[in-house]
Amino acid sequence: MIDFEQLRRWPDVEAPELVAHDATDRLLLDTAREALVAHPEHVTIIGDRYGALTLGAAELVGPHELRVHQDALSGELALAANAAALGSDAAWRSLPLDASLVEGARVVLLQLPRGLDALDEITELVAAHAHPEVQLVAGGRVKHMTPAMNDVLRRHFGTVSAGLARQKSRLLTASGPRSDAGATASSAASASSAGTTSTWPRSERHGDLVVVAHGAAFAGSSIDVGTRALLEALAVGAPEASHVVDLGCGTGVLAASWALAHPEAHVIATDQSAAAVASARATADASGVGDRVESRRDDAGASLPAGSAGLVLLNPPFHVGATVHAGLAHKLFAAAARLLEPGGELWCVWNSHLGYRSALERTVGPTRQVSRGPKFTVTVSTRR
Repeated sequence: MIDFEQLRRWPDVEAPELVAHDATDRLLLDTAREALVAHPEHVTIIGDRYGALTLGAAELVGPHELRVHQDALSGELALAANAAALGSDAAWRSLPLDASLVEGARVVLLQLPRGLDALDEITELVAAHAHPEVQLVAGGRVKHMTPAMNDVLRRHFGTVSAGLARQKSRLLTASGPRSDAGATASSAASASSAGTTSTWPRSERHGDLVVVAHGAAFAGSSIDVGTRALLEALAVGAPEASHVVDLGCGTGVLAASWALAHPEAHVIATDQSAAAVASARATADASGVGDRVESRRDDAGASLPAGSAGLVLLNPPFHVGATVHAGLAHKLFAAAARLLEPGGELWCVWNSHLGYRSALERTVGPTRQVSRGPKFTVTVSTRR
């Protein structure tokens, strides 16, 4: 069996308190072992963080190709790196969260997302396109699981059961896809390529801006408080810039808003989350600025040329997965410094208690405070 202790998180943030596997990976593989062996050609894995599920399942299905979806690009890169480091001959294909991922699947292993919207989009897709006898086995850490997750599963499956906890992890197993699940959803539905009804993505109008969101996108189709604070600051003090990067773009609110307010600007919205990039692309199109906003899935803007931006907009995450950790923010600060031309500006909003100003000074350049409230601070850092 795979040596989980050899797995690494690269290129994601690494720290002693952050691991590349947990007890949920083991519990999922142990519980689904019989089903994996019985249906090796029809296995889908969703939410594998760093390769533990995929590499573990590969040892049970032999040479058969696994279909895998990892929302984070860092997860895809880590899976490939871990497979190479372990000398694994695992066969897998990375796919988007669409019908091709689950068509005809008999076994679906899922690391439970924390958000109910993300879970709803995934389970709706599985119920609509997997084999009628599909078994969905979803696992998570007990402290992050809620009864509402059972309710989401029951929305799309006729049978849902919860297993016993083991090492602070628990599984939910679902079977019997409901053919009427999409039709009974409350939001407006759109037809999928396979002719079934889908309720994702969802949208909301905010003046001239239409925010479109897939389930795993942060803040959904709303505009979160931190982003609002940054938009308000930009409205009264925005610099002149025609080449702009929205770094860690989420649903693309900052990118589309800048493009709406600056008709001559070209904006690149980049995020490592597949759901975020798809949402940002749809937000730009729905807001009428799709021709001037490029949405790109990337690891901290690594594919963009150094010194290519006059302005970087950033609302950094303050957690890594379920762990509160500043590592990703610092990684994005360094990315912004690389992307900015000399004299270019990073406009950043962050939780006031985190005290990022010294890190911004050190990594990017001279930093001034634009606004500060009980929850959020907006700063401007000028590239040295």
